[in-house]
Amino acid sequence: MPDAPLTPVDVLVLGGGAAGLSAALSLGRSRRTVRVLDAGEPRNATSPHAHNLLTHDGTPPSALLAAGRDEVARYGVEVASARVVAARTVPAPGPAAEPAFEVTTTDDRTHRARRLVVATGMRDVLPDVPGLRERWGRDVLHCPYCHGWEVRDRRLAVLATGPRAVHAALLVRQLSADVTLLTHDAFAPDAEQRADLAARGVRVVPGRVASVQVEDDALTGLVPADGDVVPCDAVFVGTRAVLDDAVVDGLGLQTTALDFLGEDVGRAVAVDATGATSVPGVWAAGNVTGPQHALAASIAAGSLAGAHVNASLVTADVAAARAARVTTRP
Repeated sequence: MPDAPLTPVDVLVLGGGAAGLSAALSLGRSRRTVRVLDAGEPRNATSPHAHNLLTHDGTPPSALLAAGRDEVARYGVEVASARVVAARTVPAPGPAAEPAFEVTTTDDRTHRARRLVVATGMRDVLPDVPGLRERWGRDVLHCPYCHGWEVRDRRLAVLATGPRAVHAALLVRQLSADVTLLTHDAFAPDAEQRADLAARGVRVVPGRVASVQVEDDALTGLVPADGDVVPCDAVFVGTRAVLDDAVVDGLGLQTTALDFLGEDVGRAVAVDATGATSVPGVWAAGNVTGPQHALAASIAAGSLAGAHVNASLVTADVAAARAARVTTRP
């Protein structure tokens, strides 16, 4: 027997991470009908603890998400485990008609809503070094603000993907006096950059990294293709931001190229100060709008987007109510 048709909702939130649940909380508390579609693959899934989140510092990411789902459920928000495979704008019947959207999930069900919040985040693409991905979130790290304290005063490395690695190495140097920058043939520091690194005692090792060295399930070094093993207890590495094309391109959302200190690091959905995208009726929040959104920033962006989505629905509801009064007036 086919599944019963799904009831349309005011808002579909695509993505059940920090940004998506925060938007859903704002909307649920505004008495909107909300459905969150969550593929269950948060960016920080491999991290044992979340940090730099005031009052919840050190909480496991899974515990934060479970608490968030419980909170939104109090306000009637539905959270469904579902992966979005297609998203589109429904053609409006007239120039004054409201926007509407349809989203298809892997179970071949179609969800319909008046507004969308895109909070699908991003996927981190790491350099192609065997063994690196398997250590991601444990001792292969991305953000010194999120993970730096835990590896302070240890042997730290920075694996370059381009010129932003100099900035990263200088940040990491704040955490430890033992820091090595491996250029991985991604770039060559210029004279000024070398002077900055030397002034802070950061070693520079040229050449490609062939693999990681692991002993007793712990990173112990990086193995150059030509040279001696560089001992380290943790390595910081920049990633490339990859978006969910099915959602972003399916809706025709405008994106912007991400350039960080002269390095192409992917793309992000373009939004205004409220989180509104280039497509009327669609807002976006969290790492889908830029990979540097930590948990606190994602929560704030989701809350703001949710409030503006509700305001847009209020405006539409007022217009519909006024039109109904005119048509029923004798």
